[in-house]
Amino acid sequence: MHPRDHTIFALSSGRPPSAIAIVRVSGPQAGAALDLLAGKIPQPRCATRALLRDRNRQPIDDAVVLWFPKPASATGEDVAEFHVHGGRAVLALLFTALASIEQMRSAEPGEFTRRAFENGKLDLTEAEGLDDLIHADTDRQRRQALRQLKGLLGDKARDWRAQIIEAQALIEAAIDFSDEGDVPAELITPALAKMTTLRDEIEHALASQGRSERLRDGLVVAIAGPPNVGKSTLMNQLARREVAIVSPHAGTTRDVIEVQLDLDGYPVTVIDTAGIRETDDPVEQEGVRRARSRAAEADLVLWLADATSEKVSYETNTPVWLVRNKIDLDQAASEADVADLRTFRISASRGDGIAELVAALVSFAHDYFGANEDGLVTRERQRKLLDETVAALTRAIGAIWTGEELVAEDLRAAAYALGRLLGRVDVEDILDVIFREFCIGK
Repeated sequence: MHPRDHTIFALSSGRPPSAIAIVRVSGPQAGAALDLLAGKIPQPRCATRALLRDRNRQPIDDAVVLWFPKPASATGEDVAEFHVHGGRAVLALLFTALASIEQMRSAEPGEFTRRAFENGKLDLTEAEGLDDLIHADTDRQRRQALRQLKGLLGDKARDWRAQIIEAQALIEAAIDFSDEGDVPAELITPALAKMTTLRDEIEHALASQGRSERLRDGLVVAIAGPPNVGKSTLMNQLARREVAIVSPHAGTTRDVIEVQLDLDGYPVTVIDTAGIRETDDPVEQEGVRRARSRAAEADLVLWLADATSEKVSYETNTPVWLVRNKIDLDQAASEADVADLRTFRISASRGDGIAELVAALVSFAHDYFGANEDGLVTRERQRKLLDETVAALTRAIGAIWTGEELVAEDLRAAAYALGRLLGRVDVEDILDVIFREFCIGK
């Protein structure tokens, strides 16, 4: 039997123990699972209380069960849900009872969503939006993912593909009536108008994205500087908790420490790096090497220096802000700024100037990700396929008066690229990559 014909089950709620746990079953044996364990199949979409029993009629739990017959279910298959108490023993007994049913097995990561995709309940952009929603850490990530799940890009792509097919029909009609005098020109002119308008619309959508696809991964900010200037103290201030060891001895931080922050809905990863200096200690040398490497990959570097320091020896193509620390110890000496570097003055130990620094980071993130929250493209895969669509339309427009057959072929290529975007043609090579990122039970 093909794996897609199996009935699958998995825990679809949080990790046990919990007050309530939801176990979902999808496939042709979902009804049989309800009949065996609950003793009946309840009315569709009606929560029903039932005492669950195993094959030996031993009680498992007093639960609530639901029945979603196909095709009106999340996966398009028969679906059963068992809402049980979330203890590990209860779940272990329930899983054992389900696994004993013929042609039933545990679900793989993302298998429920993949079946929903294969049964036409979701297109690929909506499935990607669901994955992003599951992994969203901030409110802005949640809103972006929810728009994708509700079909923001998918609906647009379907409309674009329909317009391409309309233009393709006009071009192929012109080929069929090529010996009818003025008929081809009457067909080619409206096709050209459709193609030009469509290409401009997709180009505008791509151009307006800014860095919206980076919102999924977040902004990376590295705290760098010489040893013993308060990098770990600043890290703790930004995180509002003790995440890094603070010591008066130079070289305490040997490895890269990361913390995830939510700054006004923007996901920001702050990196505390080892103090950058010349050293004979091989362990500290490796820490300095890693610090330089991670700082070079960051989107913004906060170069931390004493209020009295006049030298900033850091060269990078990454934007750098100079943060002068310990102003509470020597405020008079804090005027030695560096040209062309945005400068902040703080006391990481007392918290002076931290609010202003955080506000500046929020503003930087706002500019970095772009103010437009209606961006269509959130993944590199999507952008590449839209680029292919634009390229095919541009070739078609260039060949419109020289060869209708070439135009028709380029339009087929454009429609094919949008079909791949939606996951409706030739995407078997990427499905495993996408769905294996999902958690089990989704």
